[in-house]
Amino acid sequence: MLRELSVQNLALIEDVQVELDRGFCAWTGETGAGKSLLLSALGLILGGKASAELVRAGKSEARAAAVFEILEPALRAEIESILGGPLDDEALIITRRISAQGRSTSQVNGMPVTIATLQQLGDQLVDIHGQDEGRALLDPERQRALLDAYGGLGEPLAAYRRARSVHDELRQRRQALHEATQSREREKALLEFERDELAAADPREGEYEELVRESHRLANAEALRSAASEGYVSLYEADRSAQAILKRVARGLEPLSKSVPELADAASILERLADEVREVAYGLRDLGQNWDDDPARLEDVEARLALYRRLSTRFHCKPDELPARRQETESKLDEIERDEHDLSVLDGPLADAFRALRVAAEALTAARRKTARDFAKAIQARLKPLGLERARLTVEVEPRDPGDDPTAPPPPESGVDRVEILFLANPGEVPRPLRKVASGGELSRLTLAAKSVLACSDRVSTLVLDEVDTGVGGRLGAALGQTLADLARHHQVVCVTHLPQVASYARRQWVIRKQTERGRTRTTITPLDEDLRVEELAAMLRGSSADEGTRQEAAAMLQEARARLGEGDEAIAEGPKVTAAGSNGRAGAKRR
Repeated sequence: MLRELSVQNLALIEDVQVELDRGFCAWTGETGAGKSLLLSALGLILGGKASAELVRAGKSEARAAAVFEILEPALRAEIESILGGPLDDEALIITRRISAQGRSTSQVNGMPVTIATLQQLGDQLVDIHGQDEGRALLDPERQRALLDAYGGLGEPLAAYRRARSVHDELRQRRQALHEATQSREREKALLEFERDELAAADPREGEYEELVRESHRLANAEALRSAASEGYVSLYEADRSAQAILKRVARGLEPLSKSVPELADAASILERLADEVREVAYGLRDLGQNWDDDPARLEDVEARLALYRRLSTRFHCKPDELPARRQETESKLDEIERDEHDLSVLDGPLADAFRALRVAAEALTAARRKTARDFAKAIQARLKPLGLERARLTVEVEPRDPGDDPTAPPPPESGVDRVEILFLANPGEVPRPLRKVASGGELSRLTLAAKSVLACSDRVSTLVLDEVDTGVGGRLGAALGQTLADLARHHQVVCVTHLPQVASYARRQWVIRKQTERGRTRTTITPLDEDLRVEELAAMLRGSSADEGTRQEAAAMLQEARARLGEGDEAIAEGPKVTAAGSNGRAGAKRR
């Protein structure tokens, strides 16, 4: 419940602090006095859009704060979940500041929070019904949401959405595979051609390098034989061959090694080198003998190398990368085959998911149709006191056939049903959709009736109604006021109204005025005791021409409202608490 609202330097509001109470609280005052500014301040506290234009001229910042009393354990748990931590006491203090440059900051119980957090908290704490919200009742989607809220259809709706999510995920996966079919077929044909060509070439890892070396040997066989033969002769067969020189030097050092030990090592090394040179010479001799010209083999090798180079040019890779390219091509073909298999495999689960979706949709439709009858009766019962005793209202639930094609786009997240409130204002006419026939006054009363019906199931404890009496004349004001008072048995109701008949049913009443002092205009909000309420109601009845007779009429209006509500004099007469600059001075906010 909203306990306190504090606003500083917001447009015409210089400094206002008001303590609210449970039950029906009425805010009255002339048009343009600033009632909407107070509602705007509350909207800012609950995460509404901030603007530098809201800051009072000449001030560095605007500030709006609210204190909410959190008593219900379920609501406390929701708020602690949003804030990510426990509440220290039963009070939730929300503050929003807007600088003259348009920057805003927010705090909850002294800790900074985001605008998204304020909006989440607002959904749990306050339902603000603005002047234009009555038009929302004309929207079939809004009507569907009200029907679901009245019937507590969260579980069948959630079951439908789960089934829809499963079906849609499978459908989108299949669709993605299907949409890629043509490009996949073209890619498959190209890959198969590449695979066949590479399979025919059969490139092997390391083969290209081996072919390059063999080609070089075959193309230079004569030069290689000549070099090998010359090397053999120089190393071993010539009179002064390298092997013979090494042997001779080693034999010359051997006799001297007995007196010079270091020469023994040198002689040993030379002997070893001579033996190794001999082995190298024999190897060259054998190689030279084996390097015969082989034009046929050279032709085969060159042809194989040409194939490697041609394929590397076609596939835009290096010749020695062709084996990897072949493996990559085969992997891509395997992937395409898996996609084609997945596409066919998805058909069964998709059909099953679609059947489950239809079953869930039918269950939701059945629940809505059952609820629609009770919902229509409940609203109908509340229309008579609001001057619509001859009106008739029904709620129609018309399911749309989702079809038989599991691959078609799924129905909306709200279900397959179109919900439409049909309204008949006068007997003898044909019921038609509410959005086509309801007048402004009828719409206001229908909205209030719907709010009343939903009061018991609505978890939000505070309802803020801005001029819900739009289009309603004084004759129906008392009925509207009593309806609001009945609604206030379940909720705290804060209502901005211009009708004295409505205001007379409020448990508490404040008047909002515009005052000009020393060239500056500011908005004040003043609490009214019994005498002041009579004066304000008289002014609402006759304006500046109110006389003693009007005051007596206003007093009688209060007494009649008190009698209808069955409240004692104390309940109506007890004055609300407020602190407003220019009215009762300024006092600190009182926390409960």
